[in-house]
Amino acid sequence: MSTDNLRIDAERLRTDIDQLASIGRREDQGIYRMAFSDGDMQARDWLMQRINDAGLSLYQDGAANIHARLGWREGVASVMAGSHIDTVPGAGHLDGALGVLCALEALRALKEAGTGLKRPVEAIAFSDEEGRFGGLFGSQALAGQVTPGYLHSARDLNGVTLVDAMAAHGMDARAALHAQRTADSIHAYVELHIEQGPVLDRQGVSVGIVDAITGLFKWQATLTGTANHAGTTPMNMRTDAFQGLTEFATQIDRVLEEHGSPASVATIGRVELLPGAANVVPGQAVFSLDVRDTDASTLARLGESLQRTLAAIARRRGLMFEYEVLSEIAPVPCAPLVRHAVEQSVETLGIEATHINSGAAHDAQVIASIAPAGMIFVPSKEGRSHSAAEWTAWNDIEAGANVLLHTLQRLAG
Repeated sequence: MSTDNLRIDAERLRTDIDQLASIGRREDQGIYRMAFSDGDMQARDWLMQRINDAGLSLYQDGAANIHARLGWREGVASVMAGSHIDTVPGAGHLDGALGVLCALEALRALKEAGTGLKRPVEAIAFSDEEGRFGGLFGSQALAGQVTPGYLHSARDLNGVTLVDAMAAHGMDARAALHAQRTADSIHAYVELHIEQGPVLDRQGVSVGIVDAITGLFKWQATLTGTANHAGTTPMNMRTDAFQGLTEFATQIDRVLEEHGSPASVATIGRVELLPGAANVVPGQAVFSLDVRDTDASTLARLGESLQRTLAAIARRRGLMFEYEVLSEIAPVPCAPLVRHAVEQSVETLGIEATHINSGAAHDAQVIASIAPAGMIFVPSKEGRSHSAAEWTAWNDIEAGANVLLHTLQRLAG
């Protein structure tokens, strides 16, 4: 078979998607496969059976990442593709799972076509990408970023520890320290994913070639004034924490325009007013701030400007302010090696595509620390994700899967 004629088996892929989507689905139609839950373990068993059925080599590393391998040879750098099958509570059926299943189908198609590959190819399902235990556990373990301290302290919002959650299913979390791969063992990593945003859907384009994956910083900020009676305290005698917050919120667009880029976004997604009574001037406003951009220096400028703006508002209004950095993730440009392979595959297949940035974090961002990494996006209807309303048209899924197949063939062949 000419490599230009390589195609995935669309019906086989559709069957996989439907079968995996039924695991962990509840009455509200959302999917509940949180990492190392019973639903996640059932999905893992299903995936490993599908790998065995395909005649591929099955391997599970110390972080419980599941690998399907084609043409595996020790000492030869592999081409890797995948994502994750764990979910947030009430999730849709495609976030993460689509990337794993398309990678698995690509390996089956390459195996059946008998094309000569110079490099082994791996499909991988990473553990706990959705951060039940506070990070991207599986990919961080593969990249050597997991420490004994993290393993000891990692716990979910209900206080369940990672160690106990894995032990409940016969796994030793400490083995994750031995899941690390060396930089010379991975030639390239490719991740197919739904966009989780509206850009491709609104443009009517089937495939997005990802140029960069956003970085972010997340703060919890607090403005403190004085709680007072809402009826007896004149407006010019108040130190109202909420008024300080609202003024700060109106300055965000200005800060982004002056110090950001077209890729910059900032969100105040959670606010708590204390004491929280209708007839009391708020004495304290606690709020989150999530800021993202694909350039590290731009993120740094935004952080400095937002801090100055908050300080100036607090000083003028007689408020105290403080903030805690909850998380920081560096932006990552996608590797030219992978981007070019995706571009060539799109051209070969005659599929309409556009270049796009990722506004969400992904396993590719972590793997980029040890190997050339890139991503392929397919549209999300109305930009919906992390909900049962998540949907991608079948023709777009098939287009993305075939682009992934040809990208892997180019990188491995």
